[in-house]
Amino acid sequence: MRPELFKFLDVSFPSYFVLLITGFTLAGIAAAVTTRREGLDPDVMIDTNLAMLLAGVVGARVLHVLADGYFWDYVHLCTDPPAVDWKISQAQCLSPTAGYDGVWDAVKGVCHPKSSDCFAWTRFWAGGLTYYGGFIGASLVAIPLLKRDRFPFWKAADYAGIGIPLGLAFGRMGCLLAGCCFGSQCSLPWALSFPPGSPASEAQRDVHLLVSSNLPSLPVHPTQVYESAGSLAVAAICWLVVNPRKRYDGHVFAWFVGLYATLRFVLEFWRRDARGEWLGLSTSQLLGLALVGFALLLHARRRHAAAPLPDAPAEGDAEAGA
Repeated sequence: MRPELFKFLDVSFPSYFVLLITGFTLAGIAAAVTTRREGLDPDVMIDTNLAMLLAGVVGARVLHVLADGYFWDYVHLCTDPPAVDWKISQAQCLSPTAGYDGVWDAVKGVCHPKSSDCFAWTRFWAGGLTYYGGFIGASLVAIPLLKRDRFPFWKAADYAGIGIPLGLAFGRMGCLLAGCCFGSQCSLPWALSFPPGSPASEAQRDVHLLVSSNLPSLPVHPTQVYESAGSLAVAAICWLVVNPRKRYDGHVFAWFVGLYATLRFVLEFWRRDARGEWLGLSTSQLLGLALVGFALLLHARRRHAAAPLPDAPAEGDAEAGA
């Protein structure tokens, strides 16, 4: 686990955020190159990609705050800090270098924030981003921008159907380095154990699998690696299989949405990090079901719109039929 990928001028750069930005930057470059090859304006794709990246980060953070189970923690962190319980060790709680510098509650055995912070929810660079929030935010920005520039929307969506899973492959490896998005306990040969104080150790302590979060976690499914590999597979299918055979603009995008939503739905059963839940399913699973339906509807509508119309009957044939 390596939450910070590197430091520059005493500024730390979180692994997750650096790899996420790297992946989507490379995906944007690939989309611009493809656009130029097809005789379209690559500057439109570059500008749109930058706007989508920014809007995606905002959307990812907002959905995390609202749906991942931390909403009231952020509210109390602003209005009533003692109501926030950080389940960390006393040493971590009292150490400014650990990033907490809190007040230790010996009775409850938890740490409370020392002072209020009404802007903690905005610190996206520290982690706490959800893919589907980013997907929604980026889409809401892309639609009016592409319309303004008179760029074929569904052609751009096909580029995204290849670029987004490539970006996700990088982002999930960032999750692995940060220790988030971990899986359930298992004894498989490729299971991973995270170091003391990691999110996995804290979660296992909370469910009494560990007596303390100062111990290494029990071996868990490397769900970050699963999703990274799965995202690469989705990108390969969309690029090498669907794209050469696409029947309409938007075909690649429909396949990407359906394939990734299915992949994520399955992987969520092995995830054990804190996430929102309703009707026994996580927020991502519920959104995934909706997106699979959207992909099927998009495929049906776009295929029908792209289907050639039947030839009109000749005048003589029409009179004979009458």
